[in-house]
Amino acid sequence: MEKVVSLKLNKEFKRAYYQGKFKAHPFLVTYLIKNRSRIPRVGITTSKKIGCAVKRNRARRIIKQAYREILSEKELNFNGYDLVFVARNDTPSKNTNDIKRIMKKQIGVLLG
Repeated sequence: MEKVVSLKLNKEFKRAYYQGKFKAHPFLVTYLIKNRSRIPRVGITTSKKIGCAVKRNRARRIIKQAYREILSEKELNFNGYDLVFVARNDTPSKNTNDIKRIMKKQIGVLLG
């Protein structure tokens, strides 16, 4: 299993929000922007609009696991990109396979 490198600085998230391409879905929003490194980096955002801490943490876990599965498949080549995933209200109620399918489609559209 490859290690997931995450975005940590607010300016990295803002750069993705304001300069990157995005694709929205009722369960997930994906932002994509090229970075200077050769490794993909990921950031996950869950707001208090989603609900209590339990729901926000569940949304983060689901998104992170779906991302790991896509990364291990090596079907999509998004090396050298920063990805930011924003959870929506219904994200915690979905399972990993649903989010993975949506995520794959969004990344494919943004890369293609």
